[in-house]
Amino acid sequence: ARAMLAALARGGLQPCQVQHVNCHATSTPVGDACEARAVHRVFADCPEVIVTSLKGGMGHLLGAAGAVEAAATVLSVHHRVIPPTVNLEDVSDDVSGLVRVATEAGGVQAPGLEAALCNSFGFGGVNASLLFSRL
Repeated sequence: ARAMLAALARGGLQPCQVQHVNCHATSTPVGDACEARAVHRVFADCPEVIVTSLKGGMGHLLGAAGAVEAAATVLSVHHRVIPPTVNLEDVSDDVSGLVRVATEAGGVQAPGLEAALCNSFGFGGVNASLLFSRL
């Protein structure tokens, strides 16, 4: 939650001004539940926020993951389309109810999409959250 809050503070935005969070979400039960709780902590009062993860469609790109997902998040804001979380079969009880996950084929058309966060996590607790917004 600290990385997301820091990105928002540096960008001068409040949580409800963000419409999309591209989560790190590696499909590990503990990691995904921790991230879902952190996203919920930041965006609990923002029911319109939609979360996604791209790893279900392209795998974990390891060292390239952060750059590729940042680029995808920029494209999401530019085209105002929130990509789906593909290959998601079951939302665990630890995540269900905490976040709204986009699973719609073709993504979610988001004409009001002005800002999005992109989370990247590394080993040892190295966390980053980048804020992208329209100019």
